[in-house]
Amino acid sequence: MLEDLDNSVLNFNQDSLLLLNITLAIIMFGVALELKVADFKYILKEPKAFWLGIVAQFIVLPFLTWILVLTINPPASVALGMFLVAACPGGNVSNFLSHLSRGNTALSVSLTAFSTGGSIFFTPFNFALWASFYEPTANMLKSISLSYFEVFQTVALILGIPLILGMLVNSKWPKWSEKATKILKPLSILIFAGFVVIAFLGNYDLFLKFISLIFLWVLAHNFAALASGFVVAKIGRLGIAETKTLTIETGIQNSGLALVLIFTYFDGLGGMAIIAAWWGIWHIISGFAVTAYFRRI
Repeated sequence: MLEDLDNSVLNFNQDSLLLLNITLAIIMFGVALELKVADFKYILKEPKAFWLGIVAQFIVLPFLTWILVLTINPPASVALGMFLVAACPGGNVSNFLSHLSRGNTALSVSLTAFSTGGSIFFTPFNFALWASFYEPTANMLKSISLSYFEVFQTVALILGIPLILGMLVNSKWPKWSEKATKILKPLSILIFAGFVVIAFLGNYDLFLKFISLIFLWVLAHNFAALASGFVVAKIGRLGIAETKTLTIETGIQNSGLALVLIFTYFDGLGGMAIIAAWWGIWHIISGFAVTAYFRRI
């Protein structure tokens, strides 16, 4: 059964992939329309909380993912999916959830913006680094002959350019940006949710066959992600608002970016794609659950 998962491929055509790329770029552009240079000044104002957030996102989470992979010993394709999700930046909905949980919204915005921009370098680097520490994934990557420079270009195109353009537009036309983001963000997120549903329905038999295993793996991985932010915040003795923000920021990953990279460079490899797709569903559920709990604190 596990060997079947490694050899399975999700059905997803090139036209759908192009539309998914465009949708993610629009989501990022919509987020950037709300960003100002002043948002990054928070880094100078509260450097401790910010850098602890970066450590949780780009160091602790990938490390805990590696520990989890060694513990559960999943198939190579599943482990690759876990490493890739952990290497991606925080998801855009984290800002909304951080605000809803009465966390530090300014910190959340700064972390999302920085991790998104930094993901151009950190995502290919972390993915290659941690995947090389697990023999099955290291062997699989050798057989695929992945070009990390091409991954870098894809991430820059989907996230980096829309981020810069959105901030430039906001600086010149702030009123238009405020109106546009109210339409772009919900619309693009609904389209992305539609992609996940379509991918699920188009591969229903495959999901049904492996969901019992995938559910437990993603549950454990998402718990590790939430714990990364929470534990780092506690060790750093941050306030409750900052602790909420770091927990949510590392628990919500940009699984949409992971899906784009999987369908672009791994031809929809079953284990990877199912992990990323289920992450896209589950981290919203767990994010709202954690937010509901945090609102009571």
